[in-house]
Amino acid sequence: MPKKTIQRFLPDPAKIANSKAIRIFGRVAQQANLWHLNRRSASRAFAIGLFVAFMPIPFQMVVAAAVAIPARANLPLSVALVWVSNPITMPAIFFASYQFGVFVLRQSPEPFLFELSWSWFAASIGSVVPPFLFGCLLLGTIASLTGFFTIRIMWRQAAIKAWRERQKLRSARRKASRTH
Repeated sequence: MPKKTIQRFLPDPAKIANSKAIRIFGRVAQQANLWHLNRRSASRAFAIGLFVAFMPIPFQMVVAAAVAIPARANLPLSVALVWVSNPITMPAIFFASYQFGVFVLRQSPEPFLFELSWSWFAASIGSVVPPFLFGCLLLGTIASLTGFFTIRIMWRQAAIKAWRERQKLRSARRKASRTH
């Protein structure tokens, strides 16, 4: 069942509840429904966490939590999924976002030599930033929708499989009781 698989990879709820990213929301973040894992809350969490992971913004965990609370998504899963973009994967994600933005906007790619400075940002705001942000938005949306529907489908398939196994078990019990 997807629930057991997801719970295996989730960090300890106590650690998440005590993190600064969650504590700033106070009691609102402690609502039991936000910590319960079901098909709806998990699929919403995947959508939120994956979308925010593609956004080039600081405090992604806080943003994911702020969106998860009113969306009634699983809070720990939403916050954990933003770590898809981490210091190791972020350069590849951002480069792919830029390339995808250039492709969709039909622009010629500029040399993507990132430099953390105001002068680089000012020089690049007109040429590099628009396709980069557009690519982040598009890839974030694609990842979000893919995650949402994949979890929904997997959860439904697991529920159908469990239901059929229970039916077979009941049928076998009925046959066994008839023979005795």
